[in-house]
Amino acid sequence: MKKTSFLIVGKHAVLEALKNPSRKIERVFLTEDAQKKINRENQSLNLFKKVSVFFKSKKELDNLCGRDETAHQGLIAEVEQLEEVTLKEFVNNNKNNNLNIIALDEVTDPRNIGSIIRSAVAFEIDGLIVKERSFPAKSKLLYKSASGGVEHLKIFRVSNISTALRFLKTKDFWVSAFDVEGSKDFTENKWNGKNILLFGSEGFGIKRKLLENSDFRFKIKMSHKIESLNISNTVSIVCQHLFNIRKK
Repeated sequence: MKKTSFLIVGKHAVLEALKNPSRKIERVFLTEDAQKKINRENQSLNLFKKVSVFFKSKKELDNLCGRDETAHQGLIAEVEQLEEVTLKEFVNNNKNNNLNIIALDEVTDPRNIGSIIRSAVAFEIDGLIVKERSFPAKSKLLYKSASGGVEHLKIFRVSNISTALRFLKTKDFWVSAFDVEGSKDFTENKWNGKNILLFGSEGFGIKRKLLENSDFRFKIKMSHKIESLNISNTVSIVCQHLFNIRKK
């Protein structure tokens, strides 16, 4: 069965999709100026060789973006979803005893999720767990905010976060919830082994049931002048710390 295609916009999102051999590209829409610039910056790659290219004016591309009003940077692509590996398949087939996977509870804003994906890729996180029903999988804003990161991160869409975490705990994962009421600074943990990094939405936080079933509740130490950080900033700080530990 043919998958439903959708549009992604922005230079980095589209270029990384074009470079990804696993991504099916239906069509590319771009301005002539954008093509010239891309060809100059990627002289060793013929990125448009196997795709149908349609030249459009900036205004025509603006119209393709629709209500999202996403900055397309002269480049839009019509793509299909990547083939997905299930969470169970990934865990059962992965022999690495040092894994860090992010889990998001009720985080639905596409800009925040995109930024989280970008940080996860930058700091070599092994995967992202999201609730299938609330994940904006075809959002132009998400792809733009992720800046090409969607092509490089395993995203596991599950029907129930709680069920997924219970399964992972049977596979020797530790579940660490990041909560403003956490009792311990997360930098005091050694972060060995297999870890689930659980984050909740800015408005509602992590559900009580998930907090109760977490192994640890951590906080980020910061000035008392600010109550909390944007969720994407919080995730970025945690990921960067774990990245440094891995490199040591």
